[in-house]
Amino acid sequence: MRHLRQPGEIANPFVNYIVLAIALAMEGASWLITFRQFGRVRGSRSIVDAVRRGKDPTVIAVLFEDSAALAGLVVAAIGVTLYHLTGNALYDGAASIVIGLILGFTAFWLAFETKGLLIGEAANREVVARITSLAKRYPEVERVNEVLTMHVGPEYILAAVSLNIACDVPRNRAHAVMDELDETIKKTDPRLKRVFIESQNECR
Repeated sequence: MRHLRQPGEIANPFVNYIVLAIALAMEGASWLITFRQFGRVRGSRSIVDAVRRGKDPTVIAVLFEDSAALAGLVVAAIGVTLYHLTGNALYDGAASIVIGLILGFTAFWLAFETKGLLIGEAANREVVARITSLAKRYPEVERVNEVLTMHVGPEYILAAVSLNIACDVPRNRAHAVMDELDETIKKTDPRLKRVFIESQNECR
């Protein structure tokens, strides 16, 4: 706000243009490399969906930081250009405020998107539905009570499966079913590194 009330003067705007052009070229190259890497992770999903479901915070953080830097440089260039054309230094001050808002929004969005991985985020619903479907394929399983998952890392998921195996199923067969289900789940999704299966019904 001080910059708006008491705007300074730009002695030589062409120096600013040169600095901004160099910064844009460098940040643009960095952004392009990161976006290509993000594209390999994204696959056929939309950008928003890929960011929401992405489990690698490093790629997302770098992409957001580079995007914010590019947006800030564009805003700075617009502010300097308008000041140069009109002689009104308020444009330069307003550009500084907009850049601050961009950086603040980026910091908030990054915190929102990565907090789940920091505290242990559950896997998406498709993973849970797949595990449930695999368990229900066994006729010995009467009911799937609950499937809990947690991302330990981008490519590491823990899963705990609670189910009921029919009481008339021999104990050795019940253990065989759980062992087979454990192996099948891990083969279906390589991110599922550890699977814990428990039968909770009480048979007498």
